[in-house]
Amino acid sequence: MDLSPLIDTQGRTVRDLRISVTDRCNLRCVYCMPAEGMPWLPKDDLLTYEEIARFARVCLDLGVTGIRLTGGEPTVRADLPKLVAMLNALRPGLDLSMTTNGLKLTLMAEELRGAGLRRVNVSLDTLDPKRFHQIARRDRFNEVIAGLEAARRAGFAPIKVNAVLMRGFNEDEAVPLARWGRENGFEVRFIEWMPLDFQHSWERWKLVPAAEILEQIDAAFPLEPMRVSDPSAPATLYRYKDGNSTVGVIASVTRPFCGHCDRIRLTADGQIRTCLFALKEYDFRNAMRGGASDQEVAELLRAAVWRKEPGHLINSPFYKQPKRGMSAIGG
Repeated sequence: MDLSPLIDTQGRTVRDLRISVTDRCNLRCVYCMPAEGMPWLPKDDLLTYEEIARFARVCLDLGVTGIRLTGGEPTVRADLPKLVAMLNALRPGLDLSMTTNGLKLTLMAEELRGAGLRRVNVSLDTLDPKRFHQIARRDRFNEVIAGLEAARRAGFAPIKVNAVLMRGFNEDEAVPLARWGRENGFEVRFIEWMPLDFQHSWERWKLVPAAEILEQIDAAFPLEPMRVSDPSAPATLYRYKDGNSTVGVIASVTRPFCGHCDRIRLTADGQIRTCLFALKEYDFRNAMRGGASDQEVAELLRAAVWRKEPGHLINSPFYKQPKRGMSAIGG
């Protein structure tokens, strides 16, 4: 099999594979999903764990060095530690991580850690239980906090917390979340709200830009930028001048970092997306189920990556929101 790396027309090399294991979720966050009526994928359309592991193996052979499990909410898929163990067995020292809402970590953190998961990012947009209920449409704030503590006990480090701020909901929580992260040893990452919700309700005025978030935090806890060691990393990191931890912003809208993007995404139903905001997908489920060899899968993947978009068009008048929402794409 040709083992040359996955390179696109912009000279970017794919090193990071995001794998969505399910489109289902046990929350209904207002910036992501409607309260009711989600069109879930049929079970037979989902890739099996064996199919996911096979595709991941091909990617690793082609130079991918990191895999992140996403959803929907990945922990709602049955026997997730089994998949983690299968992926971990593919390559010693594999950088294997997961983004989760944390609700099931009290039950699964130890098993996931034992299976080979190395890092977790937990989504938490507010420290107010009532506001959490308003944003997530579920009264489960305490379960997220308990899940974070379970992740700590299981030995995950660092533990990152992802927060999305929206005007009219939680735009006043940048400093409280930053303070809480400093006091509890969590690395907070503020993510700009992106136009990827199923309802297509995104409006630019609701976006709280990274510059505004950093200004608020810097006024309370002076910051200094950290030296960039990996230009493909989505988060821009800042160090607190007093030496107490770091904070980051992912400014996909106001400060696009497409020029260094090294990611592709495999949806739960086996479609490859070369950009989070792509309008085109490449079908690998039918290729694998149709008998394609590893070499053929690799050639199809190389061709898809070659067509990777130079960048998203969010700030262009020509931008069109993908039909799929974030929960069906995988973050």
